[in-house]
Amino acid sequence: MDNRGSVLWVIGGTGEAVELAAALAVEQIPCLVTVTTAIAQHAYKKSSYLRVLVGGLNVASLGEFIQAQHIGAVLDVSHPFAVEISQGAIAATRALNLPYWRYERPAIKTSSNERVYYIEDLQAVLAPEVLLKQRTLLTLGYRWLHHFAPWQTQTTLFARILPSSVALEAALLAGFTPDRLIALRPPITAELERALWQQWGITQVITKASGAPGGEDIKCAIAEQLKISLYILNRPQLNYPVVCRSQKEALAVCRGWWRSHQGSWVKN
Repeated sequence: MDNRGSVLWVIGGTGEAVELAAALAVEQIPCLVTVTTAIAQHAYKKSSYLRVLVGGLNVASLGEFIQAQHIGAVLDVSHPFAVEISQGAIAATRALNLPYWRYERPAIKTSSNERVYYIEDLQAVLAPEVLLKQRTLLTLGYRWLHHFAPWQTQTTLFARILPSSVALEAALLAGFTPDRLIALRPPITAELERALWQQWGITQVITKASGAPGGEDIKCAIAEQLKISLYILNRPQLNYPVVCRSQKEALAVCRGWWRSHQGSWVKN
């Protein structure tokens, strides 16, 4: 049997990707999940219908990757800020005329707290009036930390990163000393979040609009409790071809594709 295009590519990077991959495996839909770190790989349950590939992908050659891996459709469950891989997957599937679905993590309702500020880019906070004379906690992810390197000698910066060697190296290169770093993997409880802010004497936090799985709602609540300013970087806006707003909807479109795919085999 010619199995070209018989695999569903799940672009991982989130807890929802783990949950969706497990559900797809139960439905016996062959999936290839891509993740960037070996640590992330361990979250996926072993299944004969599930293969996890670790490592960064060359966005410029995703078309070749899709064909080499016999991919017939793409479910993008990457992080809301993983713009590059999403854009690359959209372009590649469009060129190959393959289905692409984006699972979009539900957004948190905008906070009415006057200490919560929503920003479109980091330039809004990379300013003396925001950073000087503050004890700022960054929960932006390691890829953003280099922007703050020039400020290390002017103000007091802390960062929370994922527990990976890549994240640690990036943080150290950005000038963060070990006493101003903590490595934790979400989800983080409200109690732990509050204790960390208080332990470090944080006066403001800069984070991303990552939704409930990223603890955005918890940060908003604690910022209000502790009367701390919270800057939230809004999600990038991409023109996704198809957006699924729930895991149930994402499973339904994948199930429909797989059934029609099997039907085309029978006819051939």
